[in-house]
Amino acid sequence: MPKPLTIAVDVRDLQVAKTGTRTYLEELCKEFKNMESATIRFHFIDTSIPVYAGNNKLLKYIEHARYQLWKQLILPLKAFFKGCNIVFCTDNCVPLIHLGYKTIPVFHDAFCFESPEAYGKLWLWLYMKTAVPAAKRSPFVITPSAWSKKQIHHFTGIAHEKLEVIYEGPKELATAGNSQIDKLILSKFGIAPQKYLLHAGSMFKRKNIPALIEAFAKVKASYPDLKLVLAGPTPANIFDSDYKLILDAIEINSLNNDVLLTGYLTDSDLGALYQNALLYVFPSTNEGFGIPVLEAFKSNLPVLVADNTCLPEIGGDAVLQFNPFDIEDMAAKIKKVLNDTELREDMKNKGRERLELFSWRNTALQLVEVFKKAI
Repeated sequence: MPKPLTIAVDVRDLQVAKTGTRTYLEELCKEFKNMESATIRFHFIDTSIPVYAGNNKLLKYIEHARYQLWKQLILPLKAFFKGCNIVFCTDNCVPLIHLGYKTIPVFHDAFCFESPEAYGKLWLWLYMKTAVPAAKRSPFVITPSAWSKKQIHHFTGIAHEKLEVIYEGPKELATAGNSQIDKLILSKFGIAPQKYLLHAGSMFKRKNIPALIEAFAKVKASYPDLKLVLAGPTPANIFDSDYKLILDAIEINSLNNDVLLTGYLTDSDLGALYQNALLYVFPSTNEGFGIPVLEAFKSNLPVLVADNTCLPEIGGDAVLQFNPFDIEDMAAKIKKVLNDTELREDMKNKGRERLELFSWRNTALQLVEVFKKAI
């Protein structure tokens, strides 16, 4: 009987990741565990030492060193002794050395090349010296969209034929499906069903949230009972955070009682917010994939997105697009959807149809095919 295809999955990132990269790894681990058989085996490899995620400068430098030790020595040895054929890493960086295995990294986006000022100099230097050369040694590199593939090729020079586009899926949110429980969750935030616009995500600069607040102020003049819910944490990296500009935009437009900043949410709270929103607005100026688009489709919401990067690719004909740099256009498109019940229903129907193209099961199956091709 032939030996099973054996995959090492680096899960160390689950200790620190909080947004889309965490969703990616969590959901794939669930699918991989369900796929284990006599012909394919997965080893979920983690460090036994907790990862430091605080702000102490010295300890952060030490953590950078520990991360490289993990990637370039400990992970390779663990994968070698487990007889792995593939080492799969979802946090961009795979080992430079190959101890009888092939490496497959996931490059979610090209943000560090497009906006290097938003990243620490040491992290960026190490990334360029380790992650990029290691990716070039890998037989394939996974990207989540054609847009990301184009950008990664442009900035790294990795050959087009090595960059494999594999779409992601929606996060499995713990939605109660119980109107009473949902009502309790919404009352905690002081909002009512179908009376708010929703945006979910960390408050990075590229999310363009101050512009959304400006557009909302124009929309609210016609919809006085409407609120805007901004669900997501403040980034730890102050260089890439728009939190102060967001607070300023709320204050300038006198929206203190109409814009809700939830902070980091549990899956059940976030699920209830999705399920009861009126529509979802995604004004980002740069995305690698855009999982919230799929989450909104899954929650039966009409979705409006910026007309740039990967968002039109992922949303297809199910979304209404706007210019994220034009406040008037954004406000006009939001009003268009709010004013037209038939349009909202059509967008919901198209969103459900579009969602059928995306699932973590499909992602996992396509990854396994790449693993097989790699060896």
